Amino acid sequence: MAGFLLPDRPVDSLDAWRALGGGDGLEAARRLGPEGTIDELRASGLRGRGGGGFPTGAKWAGVAAGRGTHRYVVANAAEGEPGTFKDRRLMRDNPYQLIEGVAIAAFAIGAREAFIGLKASFATENDRLTRALADMTAAGLAGDVPIRLVPGPEEYLLGEEKALLEVIEGKDPLPRLLPPYLHGLFSTAPQMGWIAAPNEPGHRGPHESNPTLVNNAETLSNVPWILARGPQWFRTMGTPSSPGTVVATVVGDVARPVVVEVEMGTRLSDLLTGPAGGPLPGRTWKAVFSGVANPVLDPSRVDPPMTYEDFTGHGSGLGAAGFIVYDDTACMVNVARVFSQFLAVESCGQCPPCKLGSGEITERLERIEAGTGRDDDITHIGSWLGQVTDGARCYLATEEREVVSSILRSYPEEFAEHLETGRCPRPREIVLPKIVRPASAPTGRTPPPEPGTRPRYRKAGRPPIASGMWSQVTPYSGLYFGFCRNVSTKRCSRGSRGESTRSWWAQALITIGAGRPGYGLRSM
Repeated sequence: MAGFLLPDRPVDSLDAWRALGGGDGLEAARRLGPEGTIDELRASGLRGRGGGGFPTGAKWAGVAAGRGTHRYVVANAAEGEPGTFKDRRLMRDNPYQLIEGVAIAAFAIGAREAFIGLKASFATENDRLTRALADMTAAGLAGDVPIRLVPGPEEYLLGEEKALLEVIEGKDPLPRLLPPYLHGLFSTAPQMGWIAAPNEPGHRGPHESNPTLVNNAETLSNVPWILARGPQWFRTMGTPSSPGTVVATVVGDVARPVVVEVEMGTRLSDLLTGPAGGPLPGRTWKAVFSGVANPVLDPSRVDPPMTYEDFTGHGSGLGAAGFIVYDDTACMVNVARVFSQFLAVESCGQCPPCKLGSGEITERLERIEAGTGRDDDITHIGSWLGQVTDGARCYLATEEREVVSSILRSYPEEFAEHLETGRCPRPREIVLPKIVRPASAPTGRTPPPEPGTRPRYRKAGRPPIASGMWSQVTPYSGLYFGFCRNVSTKRCSRGSRGESTRSWWAQALITIGAGRPGYGLRSM
């Protein structure tokens, strides 16, 4: 069955969206009422597409029933997970469905305002959302509450829901302690965040928590279709426990890096050998990661259907369905080092075990990969993996623990080879695929390499906050994906100061509360 989220051609006007049934979902929601709308979402079985897989209807019902003076809706479109391009593809191809999904969510939970948070560097997505929002507002199809776009900085943690709330309030992306449904936007209750917010002007009575609904952009893009066509239609796709479709990204050692919509329940091998074209000539796959948030899978040993429960049953997680693939030329010690260093740099520093632990793990992995490691480096890595999550405010420390420990468990012989021979037996540059733009958009660029050849690199435009981003041209892909050059050269990606990651950790613990201009609310 064909998908519905990714159209055959981009929906670039309100008329084109209306021709596909645009507006029918919001009309159905108004006819059903808030409770009936939430019941439809429950019946559909839609689950969050941001990585957690939590039932959407239950989440909406919990926020709607929460105690607070005001309620808010936030669409999390701050896609920063390495190996993932699904939300940007959705916003490029059809921004109208996202806006209608936000409007329906705001109606269902009785929200006062709604926000769409994304990175300021997503210039194309910002432009298309701005135009679509203006069109829908003028036509009365954007609901009854204001919807605002919120551009944010380049940090990985912008996509963490509690950090995203901080940015909407004009602060740095530093995760607060409590989840949004307990401690939402503009709360006047004791916050336990890094920077307290003042009471609302004219505030009277008890302090309140303002329950806030945060859903991923793909999750909300499903909502208009479900309301317009019904939950049983949605359940004709996917599996009973994971219905619908999922927008998957595949990058790395494959013939055709791709973003594609497939039914939930599609086997991982069918995705990799079908739309992604299989391995490079003469190679076999060794490892598949769902972003940097989930344990590694060995595709030669397991082939799970793409559902939340099946991936969990195989010791990993579906995540945001952004798959990074490495073949038999990759050194898994180096893969562990690159992933760990990315997380160490992106750790905000509020929780010392996370910041210091991920840094120490990275340093030990560097020694082993360089051939200067010792047995006690493995011991120290294991010790830090056991405590890196202590007191964690967000999931980043858990990502460090799960990814590194899974590589140690799955490829112990590669670590032994490095320790015994004093060298890397598979020398090859490993890049962290951070996708920056589709290949079809710019013109006059270096053409993609021939199929089966290694990619070339060139400097890309400097995004806000982070520097040292490079683009990689990939065969057939329709995608450029970049990596943090400074991660590979053991330098911090924050700016061009040139200091080592260790010195940046120390500085971060001192200057963590400093605000940055240019981010936060933008009225539409």
